[in-house]
Amino acid sequence: MNLLNYFLRNFNRYLLFLYFFIANNYFLSAQHTNILINNLNFPNEPSIAINPLNTNSLVAGSNLNKVFYSNNEGYSWQYNSLTSEYGVWGDPCVIAGKNNTFFYFHLSNPDDGNWIDRIVCQKSTDGGINWNSGTYIGLNGTKAQDKEWAVYDRQNDIIYVTWTQFDEYGSVRPEDQSLILFSKSIDGGNSWATPIVISDEAGDCIDDDNTVEGAVPAIGPNGEIFVSWAGHEKIYFDKSVDGGETWLNQDKIIANMPGGWVFDIPGINRCNGMPITTCDTSRGIYRGNIYVNWADQRNGENNTDIFITKSVDGGETWSNAKRVNDDITENHQFFSWMTIDQATGYIYIVFYDRRNYDNNYTDVFMALSKDGGESFTNFKISEEPYYPYSSVFLGDYINITAYNNIIRPIWVSYENDELNLWTADINIDSLETSSNLSVPFVVEQNYPNPFSELTIFTFRLKRKSKINLYIYSTFGEKLATIIDNEEKNIGKYVYTLQANILNLKPGVYFLELTSNSQKIIKKMIYIK
Repeated sequence: MNLLNYFLRNFNRYLLFLYFFIANNYFLSAQHTNILINNLNFPNEPSIAINPLNTNSLVAGSNLNKVFYSNNEGYSWQYNSLTSEYGVWGDPCVIAGKNNTFFYFHLSNPDDGNWIDRIVCQKSTDGGINWNSGTYIGLNGTKAQDKEWAVYDRQNDIIYVTWTQFDEYGSVRPEDQSLILFSKSIDGGNSWATPIVISDEAGDCIDDDNTVEGAVPAIGPNGEIFVSWAGHEKIYFDKSVDGGETWLNQDKIIANMPGGWVFDIPGINRCNGMPITTCDTSRGIYRGNIYVNWADQRNGENNTDIFITKSVDGGETWSNAKRVNDDITENHQFFSWMTIDQATGYIYIVFYDRRNYDNNYTDVFMALSKDGGESFTNFKISEEPYYPYSSVFLGDYINITAYNNIIRPIWVSYENDELNLWTADINIDSLETSSNLSVPFVVEQNYPNPFSELTIFTFRLKRKSKINLYIYSTFGEKLATIIDNEEKNIGKYVYTLQANILNLKPGVYFLELTSNSQKIIKKMIYIK
């Protein structure tokens, strides 16, 4: 009987030990935790935006009419269907405005009108929960308005949008043209300026290499507008320094795209390498740099690669194309998207990657540059590869957003006859090399996060140091001391934090790890 009582008293401890063992050997192996956003109704062509004034708040969209929102930095999501009197027909583009406002741009399919006859902008003032019916841009008879993208000028509170107008979508008649159009709103998306044409060279309407398409605008540090797009096996660039009133007398050709922006990837329904434009508006040393990122097949039809070019003089001159993916294979990298963390100036490029396989299995990789695009660190962010089939449409792009070291890519995978929409908790601390001894420790985000009952916190010391580890409330009150001025040797340290032992209530807390020369704070969320 005494033995039985001993077993019963210690059974829970045994389960806890087993949990810790599994967590330390499984959870911590995932440097970039993948988070499933949704897998209903075949989501594809995703867009995502973070609110830089409240990084807990993110909004995402996917084809044809889905909207997703998160209030905890993207660790969990809710979703709804977007409706509008002008119809909702894909090509989602989500951007963050001021306060907790988000804008969702998309194509149209109105009951009273023509398919994709305008660009629609819908607004949410509560973090993506509710949306107005929207306003529209570019209605021009039966002409098709397609492939829009938008950007928000925070300094001047202006929205800019660019897109492609087709005289007749899919037409092979030489007299039918495609053009790049531009418009803006100075009243929070309630009304829009009359669109103007900014492309000097027209394209055809076939929606192929000789169509001008893929215009993505960016804002400069002084309110400049920079735009690039693809067509005729080239990348074109234009800019305005007066809020879009006037543009360059002649578009600049800043890069060649051998083979064009349309190309074939085995297992992909259709693929493109259209360019993405960004500009560094941070307070760092690369402030003002303009970057354009794309993919092409200059190295062979079986070897698609990701490229970048940059301008350090406001778009006057441009660097030679630099390859972003650092593999030594002749496999495909495709569907890239780029963003800049405007709090740090770091460049992030996300893309699909097949460097690890001899077939269609596909990973998701990210490239990070901390030196103004001179060099890139590549790392895998998907936990599992997926195998695509050309009969399943994955969309025409993926996306990424970042602010103040909170980086949230968004992509689609095909598994178990479903399209799955993913993001990831990107842990850039884990990318630090052990040779960088100027930084005494590297910290991983606690996992799981949010957590219920238990979470694991890990850090690695690169030199012998005295360490403190505290838990604070959001009001700055120290709630718990985990390590108090202890000298620890080089190595990896794993701590299991248990909410009931620490007397935590559901909410947001901060882990502060300090040494004599460094302090790192990580946010953790406890939920019941």
